[in-house]
Amino acid sequence: MIARHVLTIAALGAAAAAVPAAAQEEKDEPFTLQGALGDPDNLTISGSIRGRYEALGNQFRPGLDENDDLVVLRTTLFAEYDTGPIRIGGEIMDSRAYFDDAGSSVSTGEVNALELIQGYVGIDLDDAFGSGSTTSIDAGRFTMDLGSRRLVGRNNFRNATNAFTGIRAEFRGADKTYLTAFYTLPLNRLPSDKQAILDNKVKWDRESFDVAFWGGFLNKPGLVGRANLDLYFFGLTERDSPDYPTKNRHLYTPGLRLFSDPKPGKTDFEIEGAYQFGRARSGTAADAPEQDVSAYFVHAEVGHQFDAPWKPRVSIEYDLASGDHSGGDYDRFDSLYGVRRPDYGPSSIYGPLGRNNLSSPGVRLEVTPDKRWDGFVMYRANWLDSATDSFANTGVRDSTGASGKFAGHQIEGRVRYWIVPKLLRLDTGAAVLINGRFLEDAPNANGFGDPVYGYFDLTATF
Repeated sequence: MIARHVLTIAALGAAAAAVPAAAQEEKDEPFTLQGALGDPDNLTISGSIRGRYEALGNQFRPGLDENDDLVVLRTTLFAEYDTGPIRIGGEIMDSRAYFDDAGSSVSTGEVNALELIQGYVGIDLDDAFGSGSTTSIDAGRFTMDLGSRRLVGRNNFRNATNAFTGIRAEFRGADKTYLTAFYTLPLNRLPSDKQAILDNKVKWDRESFDVAFWGGFLNKPGLVGRANLDLYFFGLTERDSPDYPTKNRHLYTPGLRLFSDPKPGKTDFEIEGAYQFGRARSGTAADAPEQDVSAYFVHAEVGHQFDAPWKPRVSIEYDLASGDHSGGDYDRFDSLYGVRRPDYGPSSIYGPLGRNNLSSPGVRLEVTPDKRWDGFVMYRANWLDSATDSFANTGVRDSTGASGKFAGHQIEGRVRYWIVPKLLRLDTGAAVLINGRFLEDAPNANGFGDPVYGYFDLTATF
């Protein structure tokens, strides 16, 4: 029954998107807080409200209810005052979930009520390091998007986001070369206990020197022809605190990305890879054995956007992320503070796929009929890299390896439509994971059947 309910959600969303917006012509300027305040000098202010209903049938996570649905609400308010050269900025994000229960997978990824995710002081040095360049330094609390966002990114689909406290320096040269270096303490989203999450309890996040995340990132556009380069090195060090046991990770992650941007009538490509080394404990227990880390991930993609109406783009993609093997090093890749939605489908209460213990080829079709519409469909086949490690983000595992490596097929689709351009957008989609042998036979598999998910949301940006 819930599978039919999920598909109905997606269908209703698409039908709503098909209704022309009579409230505002596309040529009109949308409502903004900035405009409502008279567009004051030196002040930038904006906000958003998003409401989403989502439902999951045939839960894949061990030990939870077979069916799950909830309503998530997210409200943001951002302001920055620029005195030149000093900037002062802040952002509040209120992330809440309703109609969930103890058998739901709801977590701090969905609930983080009334949180200051940004609060910083910045200084702009303009062209102090070269004609035509810009340099800035920010100190305080902030969010970050770096490159493909696979290892560091601000979460958009997920209801709550990653944020950091620290210092960040950014440089952009006259040739658009971009360089950033940062040292931060990641925010630990609170509260973390299930009942407080179900109650949407307000408890401010905290940072601590027990967990530090630092590194550098370089983007060089036009490296050769249409090819662009991202080059990075990230470090993560952590240690136990009295109320926050950890794996004592000391991870170092160098990586690079070569890519070209899609253009009508052109073939584009992307290849990104990262290697991870260091050490970590096998679990959060204080006496868990410490292991050397040797892990990696690769994303490869080639696509072609046709010079035709609807701008169709077809791409072939492959993702490989190492899983842990018995004995020796710890081999499971850690995706740090990355974003999963663009590669692996909806996250939130769905999200079985992730950048760990995964080998997955896929094909994607994207269309953009006009400025208001866009959508895509994608198919992926999914294997485990290691038969003895848990599969991706599912928590399903066969430590003997007897259940094989094939996890199944995922099919997903999404449609987005600007009901009122630049102000109100509808987003709806669905996904199904057709279980393979591993998800059917693994000892802790739920046995509920093929997971089916759908969502429908409206976002007002002002």
